[in-house]
Amino acid sequence: MVDFDTRIRIRRAVRPVTAVYGGLADVGRHVTFFWRTVVSLPYAATRYRRHVLAQISEVSFGTNSVLSGGGTIGIVFAMSLAAAMMLGVETQRGLELVGMTTLSGMLSAIANTRELAPVVVAIALAAKVGTGFTAQLGAMRISDEIDALDSMAVRSIPFLAGTRVLAAMVCVLPIFMIGLLASYLSTRLVIVFWGGASAGTYDYFFHLALSPEDLVYAAVKAIVFAGVVALVHCSYGYFASGGPAGVGQAAGRALRTAILAIGVLDVLMTFALWGLVPSIPGMGV
Repeated sequence: MVDFDTRIRIRRAVRPVTAVYGGLADVGRHVTFFWRTVVSLPYAATRYRRHVLAQISEVSFGTNSVLSGGGTIGIVFAMSLAAAMMLGVETQRGLELVGMTTLSGMLSAIANTRELAPVVVAIALAAKVGTGFTAQLGAMRISDEIDALDSMAVRSIPFLAGTRVLAAMVCVLPIFMIGLLASYLSTRLVIVFWGGASAGTYDYFFHLALSPEDLVYAAVKAIVFAGVVALVHCSYGYFASGGPAGVGQAAGRALRTAILAIGVLDVLMTFALWGLVPSIPGMGV
């Protein structure tokens, strides 16, 4: 017969093992959900077309918030303006130290297109749209609405997650282009009008460094980021538990996971698309 103190010591000893096992089980559950959602995308696109269109409208503009500018487009536009403005300030200051301010246009084209615009759009989607996905699916989970869908033979994963992933990946392209345009305008405003740089020189190096290939690759990054953000947030909402407080905690964990995934994917995709040694075709380097 094991006494009480011995049982307590055994529980304390196996607690790290139990925590690791629980963490691995959670990872496996989310990975399985990702796979089932990705596989179900063709079914969701054909079976739930109207629901996908409704989600696209919700993601792009937000329900009943077009006039107030509360949709994702307004958030991305504002975030891109602010981030690109700081990029222009630091670019101008750094190049002034080495006497190479004529290259500010080149750095603006490369940094805004390859890194800044896709990452800003992804973070805005995670904060504005992704948390909404987690809250919606989490509320349905704790009120047994997802179980009700399954009991009515409605495939809950393609209906709830697949449609939202498709909507995020479709609507991100125009949102990304608007954010990219805002980044270009903001950086040029800072460098040319406030920094006093030559507009002709700035525009010459900007167009020399900006290539159609870069725009396509940056759009691919934005679409992949949008898909990952939607998958992560839908997964955390789908498996939420613990009442309204649990849904709030799931939204926070999903946001942290999505931002971490964006950072890791940004590094990997930058190396994969542009190589370990980046080149600028228009300048021959």
